[in-house]
Amino acid sequence: MSKKTVTRADLSDALIREVGLSRQDSSDLVDRVFELISDELAAGKSVKLSSFGAFHGRNKPRRMGRNPKTGEEVSIEPRRVLVFKSSQVLKERVDSGNK
Repeated sequence: MSKKTVTRADLSDALIREVGLSRQDSSDLVDRVFELISDELAAGKSVKLSSFGAFHGRNKPRRMGRNPKTGEEVSIEPRRVLVFKSSQVLKERVDSGNK
């Protein structure tokens, strides 16, 4: 399995190859898609991408933790975290190793 990370530039290059968009248009499209997803998540909404998965925010309450270096107990403030749940289609595709 490859350890290469897919970047925005890779996505933009794929749009150039597969759709035939110009370099500027493909870059703008990738940026806009991520901007829209980020805006919706920041507004507290969920984002579902069919056959891929869903992103949603989850509130984590205040809890006690421990500093691993000193062993001292510390309070961890409540926070909002991003959660991704993959679709069954994506799980099956990853499991079978298909491209």
